[in-house]
Amino acid sequence: MILIDSALAKRQEDNNPITVGIIGAGYMGRGIAMQILTAVPGMHLAAISNRTVSKAEKAYAQGGATEINRVSTVGQLEDSVKAGQFAVTDDPFLLCQADGIDAIIEVTGEIEFGAHVVMSAIKNGKHVILMNAELDATVGPLLKKYADEQGVIYTNADGDQPGVIMNLFRYVQSIGLKPVLAGNMKGLQDPYRTPETQKAFAEMHNQEPRMVTSFADGSKISMEMAVVANATGFGVGTRGMFGYRCEEVDEAKTIFDLEPYLGDSALGDSAGPGIVDYVLGAKPPGGVFVVAHQDDPIQRQYLQYYKLGDGPLYVFYTPFHICHFEAPLTVARAVHFGDAAIAPTAGPVVDVLTAAKHDLKAGQTLDYIGGFDTYGVAENSAICLEQELLPMGLAEGCVLTRDIAKDQIVSYADVTLPEGRLADQLRTEQTATFS
Repeated sequence: MILIDSALAKRQEDNNPITVGIIGAGYMGRGIAMQILTAVPGMHLAAISNRTVSKAEKAYAQGGATEINRVSTVGQLEDSVKAGQFAVTDDPFLLCQADGIDAIIEVTGEIEFGAHVVMSAIKNGKHVILMNAELDATVGPLLKKYADEQGVIYTNADGDQPGVIMNLFRYVQSIGLKPVLAGNMKGLQDPYRTPETQKAFAEMHNQEPRMVTSFADGSKISMEMAVVANATGFGVGTRGMFGYRCEEVDEAKTIFDLEPYLGDSALGDSAGPGIVDYVLGAKPPGGVFVVAHQDDPIQRQYLQYYKLGDGPLYVFYTPFHICHFEAPLTVARAVHFGDAAIAPTAGPVVDVLTAAKHDLKAGQTLDYIGGFDTYGVAENSAICLEQELLPMGLAEGCVLTRDIAKDQIVSYADVTLPEGRLADQLRTEQTATFS
């Protein structure tokens, strides 16, 4: 991060700002806009697209911007960008197509819509920064492949849990330890929560009920940990992850069985990759952690001297994730340094399956992530592929062809997919590409 602030300061000094477009002006999109406008030198927020244009204007106003142009063509947007002005539109593809915009931040949380936007951005040579774990967990490996071919960066964002976990993971590796568990920290996990049960909490925090429901019912953390898995090569130890409850995050080194992942460096045995998982109720709340292994006796003595314990397992943690504050830093990493905060390294390693929140009936159309019908469950991709299980990211709009019992995992054989969706096409191509 120290390199990033110096690079941005130099861009500000040289009057050569990174030019950014944001797609989505909801709770998180407005926060990112405000952060860029008020706290990030060397970066210009050239345009915001939102279905309701007034919300895009509100995002600019919240950050103190005035004289905002409403645009409806690529030419109008390019003129605004060249003049160093601010623009809003209801057409996200203008941002993807316009010359002069370096990077797109996609903040909608929508999968089908997000797939169209990201594909357009990549095709037009824009770096893509996602705050959309749902899309990344569903077709991220293929989107990353397309970005590589186009010579642009595809990445999820710093500040959100996957990005914070990956920063910590890379740090732990850089000091010579072997990560064996990449973890998230949660206070609540109840798969049967609905937008009705979460309505009051959502209103209290100015968020959408469906969004906070996805946090509570486990769908969001499953998506996030799938993103981490695809970036690290780590799998899950069991369907749905273990999710042990503990009081302090340091307990993670004892409550998980990590022996199969340790290896023996003295024998040159590195064992297999580790696992992704989470803990419930641990302090400090809102953080992330990595459990790492060090079996060298001299290095362990140093770590004991530095108050990290006797080893050979050590817990490193970041006690917070502050999403919108850090997201602009990901833009700078991508544009200035060609570095992704977190992105798939190859094919999918973990997928998120679709499970029934209640008994579902044949003929029923499944609702959205964070809805009333289904919740997400993390599973190793090989099993998902072998059993032809329906990814949670593709469940919305599917029509059931048979009854599904509560907690049953839905398969492709249980549904009729909506016609003509890009996300389904990308998923089929991803399977063919990496299988």
